[in-house]
Amino acid sequence: MKSRNLATTSLAIMAIGFLITLFLPENLAVILLRGGFEAGLVGGIADWFAVTALFRHPLGLPIPHTSLLLKNRDKIIQSLISAMENELLNKESIENKLRKIRIVSLGSKLLTKFFSRKKARAELLQQLGEFVLRLPLDKAVPYIQSAAAEYIREAELGIFADKITTKLMNDGKDVAVLDYALAGVSTWTERPETKAMLGKLASEKLSEVKLGGFKGMAFQAFVGFTDDDMLGGMLQGMLQSAIRDFREEDSPYREEVIREIRVALFQLVSDETKLASIKEWALNELQSEAVTGFLQTQLEQIRDKAVGIVEADQTVGGRKLFGLYAMLVRRISKEEQWIQSWEERIRASLISFVEANHFRLGLLVKENLDSMDDASLVNMLEDKVGKDLQWIRVNGALCGFVVGLVLTVVQLF
Repeated sequence: MKSRNLATTSLAIMAIGFLITLFLPENLAVILLRGGFEAGLVGGIADWFAVTALFRHPLGLPIPHTSLLLKNRDKIIQSLISAMENELLNKESIENKLRKIRIVSLGSKLLTKFFSRKKARAELLQQLGEFVLRLPLDKAVPYIQSAAAEYIREAELGIFADKITTKLMNDGKDVAVLDYALAGVSTWTERPETKAMLGKLASEKLSEVKLGGFKGMAFQAFVGFTDDDMLGGMLQGMLQSAIRDFREEDSPYREEVIREIRVALFQLVSDETKLASIKEWALNELQSEAVTGFLQTQLEQIRDKAVGIVEADQTVGGRKLFGLYAMLVRRISKEEQWIQSWEERIRASLISFVEANHFRLGLLVKENLDSMDDASLVNMLEDKVGKDLQWIRVNGALCGFVVGLVLTVVQLF
């Protein structure tokens, strides 16, 4: 330590000067110098003793009231803790400081500074891409299945199905489904192969009819008069005519069918047994290998797309990321009430944290100081304040020298 060397040098100069003046011829200059060096030597030794006595026993001698810091170690530690808790970092000062800070604004400035750096955006996107690639998708699938199963078990399918059915009917979807089915059946009946199938089927069924008497004779005559093609054409025409009737808006048959469809739907959504069986089927299917593989595949596709988007943005320096951040900042900046609300929430949380953990500052200081042995503590204190204390020794020697000169002059005159 330079200051310690300087203090020791000043003391040595005073001692050597005093010794030299003892062997010089007596004259006014020698007498003045001897008085100055003598007083400087006494002052330097006294200040050396005082400074050394703060940290250790001078010359290793257990002189009373020396090594003051070690003897009063606990008191000093408690004083430091008390000063920190009650003066330097008391709760009130910390809370007042927190109340003056605009936390959301400060956080926004720091984030803006971060996102404005192209390199920082690229590094963030790289880390994000690596994180997405490391996601354990195979472990995520059971959680998704479990969450979906729990939702299905707790879901009120009856209420849900009733709302959907009512919504579909109000939107006319049941009528649309009927028209779609009729259009499909109409297209099917127009096919030649349909006509042939109907004719063959009618002929086979007519041949199975057994009637006696005059009715039987008449029926057999009718059957003998017709063939498969004729029967197919008749049935095809009747089906197409019936379909046209059903497709007419004012057809009573159409209204009857629609009414029956609606009644059947409401009976279905009100049947607890069927709903329970649907729920059980859904739960069983959810745990099947097919669904597990489907979910795994979908998650992998989502991950690949996400990684592709991240890598593409990384190649252009994170422009999309910065654009997204800028959009969020602009959007949030317009919500002054929301910002104020979050300011108060964050501030209240920080103040609560300070109130609950303020005492830990003192505990932390005490634990750190208690973990240091006497030598380490003395070295630390000397390193922090020893420089200024060594200057006391230098000043003591110099002041002693000046005072010695003055006192010598007073004695001579």
